Amino acid sequence: MRSKTQFTCTFKVALLCLASICLFILLFRSSLFSVSPELTTQTNVSNSNTIVPDSAEESEPTTEAETSTPSCPSPPLANACNKAPPSLANAIIHYASTNITPQQTLKEISVSAKVLQKKSPCNFLVFGLGHDSLMWTSLNYGGRTVFLEEDKSWIDQIQHKIPSLESYHVMYDTQVHQADELMKTGMQGDCQKVSDPRLSQCPLAHKGFPSEVYDIDWDVIMVDAPTGYFDEAPGRMSAIYTAGLIARNKEHGDTDVFVHDVNRKVEDQFSKAFLCDGYFKEQEGRIRHFNIPSHRSRLWRPFCPE
Repeated sequence: MRSKTQFTCTFKVALLCLASICLFILLFRSSLFSVSPELTTQTNVSNSNTIVPDSAEESEPTTEAETSTPSCPSPPLANACNKAPPSLANAIIHYASTNITPQQTLKEISVSAKVLQKKSPCNFLVFGLGHDSLMWTSLNYGGRTVFLEEDKSWIDQIQHKIPSLESYHVMYDTQVHQADELMKTGMQGDCQKVSDPRLSQCPLAHKGFPSEVYDIDWDVIMVDAPTGYFDEAPGRMSAIYTAGLIARNKEHGDTDVFVHDVNRKVEDQFSKAFLCDGYFKEQEGRIRHFNIPSHRSRLWRPFCPE
């Protein structure tokens, strides 16, 4: 006869074995059901509230719309898509960690930011690459923002810090001291005709930009370059004139054109002459805003409205 101690130990071992067997059976049944077609069908019906056909022949193909990821819901469910876009996050970090501020004041930036808020995502062309470039890209989130810069070393420096910016090196063959003569030339003959800048006979039309600049329909253009504060600098005569031609050559719709530093003679006179007083919208500080309609759909339009 076994002792009481032996019986107790044996009973405990038996209970442990029985529990282990029960657990194994439960796990085995669970794995069977997880791959069971019947269970899968029931789950799909429960989740989608649709009837799953008995055979593949009766089922209809799934459309692209049904398989695509849904867009962010409208309020009040919009907080489900509350992750900041990378460009915005990078801009916040960049400007929070530097003492260098953008070239424009808050009020000046607000003029173009208001237009971008309405038009973005859009095609945004900027003459000049600077400390505010990441800000412009972020304000046009989802669109294409292209920068044109005359200083190759400056492009390398900015791209090293912010490699995501799309910028191109361009060269100008004008100088500020030629502005008066170019103004006289620009007010007559071929310079008052709307044409592709690459084909224009006007000496103010810039023909050396990357092909994208001429081929894309730009919604917004910002002229904040090239350098123009001393006589031997390239000046913005050609940039302003060509921006006006590009806007007029847009296939459809209008183009908002901004010129910065209109407190200077060249920027003031050339923006009024070639972007036209008739297309003027507003001015805040040193920034001037024009809205230029397409001339391709209205060939009878004069270069400037009368």
